[in-house]
Amino acid sequence: MDSTKSKFYFWVLLDVLVAALIVNVVFFVMPAVNHFGESLYPVRNLNVSAEGKTTVKPDIAQFSFSVITEGADLEKITSDNNKRIAEVVKYIKGEGISADDIKTTQYNLQPKYQYIESQKKSYISGYELTQSVFVKVRELDKNLGKISTILGSLPEMGINQISGVSFTVDDPEEFMVKAREEAFRKAHEKATAIAKANGISLGRVLNASEFQNGPIYYGAYDKAGFGGAPAMSLSVPAPLEPGTQEIVVNVNVTYALR
Repeated sequence: MDSTKSKFYFWVLLDVLVAALIVNVVFFVMPAVNHFGESLYPVRNLNVSAEGKTTVKPDIAQFSFSVITEGADLEKITSDNNKRIAEVVKYIKGEGISADDIKTTQYNLQPKYQYIESQKKSYISGYELTQSVFVKVRELDKNLGKISTILGSLPEMGINQISGVSFTVDDPEEFMVKAREEAFRKAHEKATAIAKANGISLGRVLNASEFQNGPIYYGAYDKAGFGGAPAMSLSVPAPLEPGTQEIVVNVNVTYALR
């Protein structure tokens, strides 16, 4: 009697263990195996690249200007330099440019040395002070003429160096979205065509990357210097033409093959 019960309990326990083992295999082992298999990089894959681009009209312009003063009297050149910068900044604000878009980018004071041959020594003979200011002009469609006016007035106000005007867009990401969508669409079309021509099918995307080329900055003036050169004037500067720009996104996509 006891032997029969022992056998019965043994087979019941064995059935439970087998059932638990089956459940474990179905719900834990098999998904893990499948997941591991999916994580392996397929031997057969296809890599394609494509480019997407969109043309935009610049909505902001930016330029820089500097005042460079030289002399032996440090206090005098500092006062003169500061006065010119302050007058020009006040003038630009008066033209409707926000203070938030006017920024000092350089304040550099350095000594100038003179070598005395008879004494075999160098002495400080003077100083050179450079202050540079960066200006951003928004709403380009309304203020394009204003930029020409400002640039033409700067030399007359004592500015002796003007860096190139560049045109760009304030929020390029908005346009990059369109270029990116076009690039990935072209990549998929290209991969599909290659697969079809070779009698194979595309699988899942294994990897995707992108790099961006834009916007491209165009300079209206490369650089104009007035301090040590013959007298020059931009009182009537050439009309500025911002034109259009291309924002380019290149993508690289790798597909599994089936």
